Amino acid sequence: MARIGYCRVSHTSQDYASQEARLREAGCSIVRAEKVSGKTREGRDELASILEFIRPGDELVCLRLDRLGRSTRDVLNLVHELEAKGAALTVLEPAFSTKDAAGSLLATVLGMVAEMERRFLLDRQKIGIEEARKRGVYKGRKPSVPTEQVREMRAAGHGPSAIAKALGISRMSVHRALQGAQA
Repeated sequence: MARIGYCRVSHTSQDYASQEARLREAGCSIVRAEKVSGKTREGRDELASILEFIRPGDELVCLRLDRLGRSTRDVLNLVHELEAKGAALTVLEPAFSTKDAAGSLLATVLGMVAEMERRFLLDRQKIGIEEARKRGVYKGRKPSVPTEQVREMRAAGHGPSAIAKALGISRMSVHRALQGAQA
């Protein structure tokens, strides 16, 4: 019966060393870590590896439930996959495990809280961006498509496929840049 730790941070500038230390203190002989968003399970190769190799009686251990995911559906699917394999989820803060009935209920409630927290964060971010735009501080992401160059090449008689290939962009980006010229 192995205790397998999982830690995750969202940004490459963040460090998961404190999570890893807590997981090792909790008896995890294996700790998998990754720097990737918890918005979805897409691209979370370490978590996928754990789920592939976890065996009956094993435990997946994480520091907090939001380290597993920010979507209630993803967390519930994860718990379901673990239970189908005869494994359990154990969370250290607040302490609970899906080994008992209350643990599954708590996973559902805390998964919902993590999702709400993510929505609040996105709402605050939108408000902050709008306020920055009003002050002229935030102008948005720099365009990744050289719109003027696309238009010049089109005026010179080049087709969308040739323009896309020459500039290393998609044909759809070419069409969007050209649509913007007509507006």
